[in-house]
Amino acid sequence: MQRPLVGQVALVTGGTRGAGRGMAVELGAAGATVYVTGRTTRESRSPIGRPETIEDTADLVNEAGGQGIAVRCDHMVPDDVSALVKQIEDEQGGRLDVLVDDTWGGDQWIEWKPLWEHDLDNGLRALRNGLETHLITLHTVLPMLVRNKRGLVIEVTDGDDLFNDRYRGSMFFDMVKVAITRLGKMLKDELEPHGVTSLSLTPGFLRSEEMLEHFGVTEDNWRDAIATDRWFAISETPRYIGRAVAALAADPGRSRWSGRSLSSGVLAKHYGFTDLDGSQPEASRFFADAYFGDKKNADVADYR
Repeated sequence: MQRPLVGQVALVTGGTRGAGRGMAVELGAAGATVYVTGRTTRESRSPIGRPETIEDTADLVNEAGGQGIAVRCDHMVPDDVSALVKQIEDEQGGRLDVLVDDTWGGDQWIEWKPLWEHDLDNGLRALRNGLETHLITLHTVLPMLVRNKRGLVIEVTDGDDLFNDRYRGSMFFDMVKVAITRLGKMLKDELEPHGVTSLSLTPGFLRSEEMLEHFGVTEDNWRDAIATDRWFAISETPRYIGRAVAALAADPGRSRWSGRSLSSGVLAKHYGFTDLDGSQPEASRFFADAYFGDKKNADVADYR
């Protein structure tokens, strides 16, 4: 198995579960040393209350062939992020090759209703938790990449260039995700002169731990949930976006993507990787055609 990222150092924020975990594991499978941050550890849980921990993710990185390093970090707290940066600088001699900015944790405060009916405190809390965490992280971590004059910054969001102009059903959720997408674009102007590539990246319909639990299925029988939600047929594992990140990190010509808003499905077609089952789900194109477009009876098999 090829390990093109041996010797490289990556930081995956929000790596406790879901897409963060998938991206950390695939970076490890490619040989990287991966710092995994989050608020849930084996000693304490975050307010989200789920059981997955950053130590579990680090163990999976190790099992995949990389080196996983779990660091508890609340990315709303600048001092926590500063301590994280100091640890990476001390342990890796100041080297950082990949920053995957994936903090979110705001689902618990999102209400799928009109703005004037949404609880204001909950909405503002989601906005701060979803966006301020990214800004604090970027402000604190980017000097490492700029100093080294190389690297990759991936802003993990919801939605790519195929349907970023579509409303996501909640004003606060939409504002967070559009702003993060915009970060990937704006950073191009600030980072490109320093040899750093930035972009935003979205998964498709993600079969995260929470989503599988919601539908009452496991990864082994996930297709049973299609009877409940037909859109689930286009879903993908968290490892799929992980393989997109690993492919970008290993690509010496990745600057071609600078400032773009991309999806795991688009990159799978370009780089030739697949999801764990060997398929290549193109969720963005499917939703653009079948959900937002006029192909209401589109065959999902044509999109994976």
